[in-house]
Amino acid sequence: MIRVFNSYVPSRTLLLLGGEIAIILSSFMLAIFISFRGASGDVLRDSHSLWILGCVTLLALLCSHYLELYDLNRLAKPGEMYSRILILVGTLSLVLAVLTFLDPNFLLGKNALLIGVCILSLTWTIWRWAYGRMILFPALRERVYLLGDGERAKRIAEAIRTRGELGMDVVGWVREEESSGSTRDSLGRTLREMAARREVDRVIVALADRRTTLPVDDLLELRLIGIRVDDGTSLLEKVSGQIEVDELNPSWIIFGDGFHLNSWERGARRVLSIILALILTLITLPLIPIIALLIKLTSRGPILYRQKRVGMRGVVFDCYKFRTMRVDAEADSGPTWASDDDPRITKVGRLFRRTRIDEIPQLWNVLRGDMAFVGPRPERPEFVEKLSHVIRFYNLRHAARPGITGWAQINYGYGSSVEEAKEKLRYDLYYIRNGSIMLDLLIVFYTVRAVMVGRGVR
Repeated sequence: MIRVFNSYVPSRTLLLLGGEIAIILSSFMLAIFISFRGASGDVLRDSHSLWILGCVTLLALLCSHYLELYDLNRLAKPGEMYSRILILVGTLSLVLAVLTFLDPNFLLGKNALLIGVCILSLTWTIWRWAYGRMILFPALRERVYLLGDGERAKRIAEAIRTRGELGMDVVGWVREEESSGSTRDSLGRTLREMAARREVDRVIVALADRRTTLPVDDLLELRLIGIRVDDGTSLLEKVSGQIEVDELNPSWIIFGDGFHLNSWERGARRVLSIILALILTLITLPLIPIIALLIKLTSRGPILYRQKRVGMRGVVFDCYKFRTMRVDAEADSGPTWASDDDPRITKVGRLFRRTRIDEIPQLWNVLRGDMAFVGPRPERPEFVEKLSHVIRFYNLRHAARPGITGWAQINYGYGSSVEEAKEKLRYDLYYIRNGSIMLDLLIVFYTVRAVMVGRGVR
């Protein structure tokens, strides 16, 4: 795992990205050679041609990102991946056609771009097929021995099973009760024997009680001969972008890295929030009269909806949104989470929620300082009181200023139950621990895609 922008990325994912950059450039360079023959060297040395190649590469990667070709978990069926590659090539062709129509200087010759797109459709498919086989090749994968059977261990095993790009396979799994007492010595012997036979490359410790069950001396011996020994909580954070709360020790938070920003970082992130809020305000300002008219024409009541939310350090503030529900939405039920196909949501409100248009007024909350542009979503006081009693460390999410978008929003989406709130908390704690300006920008980049595909809304 490699840390990029305070987020952990599998090295095989970076290999995938690097390979795609190489095949895009190679495809269009081959197209230039086919189009210009002997003069292709002069074309490739021309700075204008190199600039166009760079733009085409960036556009192709952006198309791949927004078509979710890097989310390998969502592409379980090979046929779905290859169909998306065809959609990608078609989208890229359309974008290039528009660009060459607007600026004829964008052309690399009479047919170079067209030939390049045709070659790319083949090379991209071949590369993805080869990459899928390569990351599953046994010699290139790590053999993992897992200690523990709690929620944390199960999440680690599930992540390893479903994410081939991690390059790991579980070859042994010892349950909690099997590692206690006299069997702890036999577990140590098993680990040493597996190491001697070179059957294990990494041991992951996810035991709830380490003091009485952990074979410390044997793990130390394994560590000294080159076998990696990982803490389950830290590894789960890296592979899933979450922090497990059910089995989390307070000492891990107190003595670990993160969960702290100096005054310079806080100030810089506040400036970034203000800049992003002002830019988005200017972009959306012409839409506000249309939005207001649609709300008035489709339902009675005010245009804006004001609701109490819990902010940084537990301070309650008024959060503003465009109204998407009936005025009497909670007259009978009281505070209630929205659900799929919620009958309280108006027809135009459903569109606004899907496109996040209803959250435009929260830009005012950002400018006022109640919220940041990026951070944990603010929750209602009624829900906070309930959730803080049933979910460990729930109030830690109030250590950061709440945001319009956040790490939990791009990875999980809307939460409408205690279990879903706990899942979101795992992402929120990861964000609070690893927060930085670059991570905020990365979240904004992914938020654009989340809005485009309508994920995480109700």
